[in-house]
Amino acid sequence: MKNTMKKQIAVALAALSMSQISVADMNDDPLLTKFMLNKFEVQNNSSGADPLVWESELWIGKDLNKLWIKSDGERVSGKNEETETQLLYSRAIAPFWDAQIGIRHDTYENESRNYGTIGIKGLAPYFFETDASLSFGQNGQTKLNASAEYELMFTQRLILSPEVELNAYSQDDPTMGVGSGLSNIEAGLRLRYEIKREFAPYIGVNWNKMFGTTADIATGNGIDTSDTQLVAGIRAWF
Repeated sequence: MKNTMKKQIAVALAALSMSQISVADMNDDPLLTKFMLNKFEVQNNSSGADPLVWESELWIGKDLNKLWIKSDGERVSGKNEETETQLLYSRAIAPFWDAQIGIRHDTYENESRNYGTIGIKGLAPYFFETDASLSFGQNGQTKLNASAEYELMFTQRLILSPEVELNAYSQDDPTMGVGSGLSNIEAGLRLRYEIKREFAPYIGVNWNKMFGTTADIATGNGIDTSDTQLVAGIRAWF
């Protein structure tokens, strides 16, 4: 009788232990969300249009697998002039690195294009935040986008962020304002002050240069192929 009771107690304790392990495992990989407003700024350029520019990301998921939504754009005189929206499945493939695959929707004035896209996002050596993608559209059009950003901390709150981004296309697409080859390079320098870790106003300077056929298309439409803007905005996340 005593042996039977001991066995029953042992089984109960083992079951309780396994239950606690299962709960702990679930708590170790909870479902999380994060929204990042990397840029929300007004740019003062030579044309006097002063566009409102945004760059945002939202993800939901667990440690290895996430769903990402990315939205970038430029709004002038109350109208969206140029936007990029991506819906991506993201999976961690190495420490600090995710592989991403999904769909992309670009607009330019009254035109739009859809792409399938693959990419990689993470922290490169020397702490460069890197985001690169290759997108495949209709009629064989391919788009390459790559960006990198670095954070130089003067203090725990005052941070200088240099960044660079480039776009390239495989074919001319005049209605979208782009030509084959290297389309443009954009570089910026932004100094922010983190009032809280989650909220930081900033000021800076931004430079954009078009190249090749893209520059020819812009010239034909009366658009400057190179411009430097002063910027002011906020950066936030929660």
